[in-house]
Amino acid sequence: MKIHLIQAHLAWQDSDANLKHFEALISPIEKDGIVVLPEMFATGFTMQPEVYAQSMDGEAVQWMKKHSKNRVVCGSLSTHEKGKFYNRFIWVENGEIKYTYDKRHLFSHGSENEHYSPGNKQICIEYQGWKIQPFVCYDLRFPVWCRNTDEAHLMLFVANWPTVRISVWEKLLQARAIENQCFVAGVNRLGADGSGIEHNGNSMFVDAKGTVLGKQIDIEMVITKELNFESLLEFRNEFPVLFDRDNFNIL
Repeated sequence: MKIHLIQAHLAWQDSDANLKHFEALISPIEKDGIVVLPEMFATGFTMQPEVYAQSMDGEAVQWMKKHSKNRVVCGSLSTHEKGKFYNRFIWVENGEIKYTYDKRHLFSHGSENEHYSPGNKQICIEYQGWKIQPFVCYDLRFPVWCRNTDEAHLMLFVANWPTVRISVWEKLLQARAIENQCFVAGVNRLGADGSGIEHNGNSMFVDAKGTVLGKQIDIEMVITKELNFESLLEFRNEFPVLFDRDNFNIL
């Protein structure tokens, strides 16, 4: 299965500019696999959802539907629904919203908890025989929430993770892959946001042994990797860590 991580600069709180920019980046990609966009890809990490949050039938979601023919387009958006705001991961498959996940852990250091409501459930996406769990940025720091109770084959992390803590991002992506015996793919943005916080990408793929399969820093690009399902299952069979874990529900 091919995964395309779209590492890009984001125009601050400018949905139209960002959608045009992402369209240019993804148009050359073959119509296959999964296109993964960063956290709040239409606006950047805005703390003004009352102004910039979009509905589930707004322009960003319609754009995702348009560009998901014969493939998946996914990423998170600042959204509003029933009087509340969410940092929502949206999975659009062949023009249809198939899954959504609301970010569970809100970044209080950046006042996200003052503007958005947290999600209360995990999801497990089924796609072409794979089990995929999505998470949003700060969720990465919380291993209990990321615990692989569904025996997912791939975890996706979409982020606006700042350069000043980028070494933590890399280590945590590797840790989540090792402890959950799964592939991990993390996509991060580039450039400065409206608060002057810098981001250098470091989007990457990690295998179940914690080996970095590919990454890019500072360069705007599409990072593509074809993940091997059989090799993951072979490793799990040879070294069945998931079988030995405690089987009680800790969430």
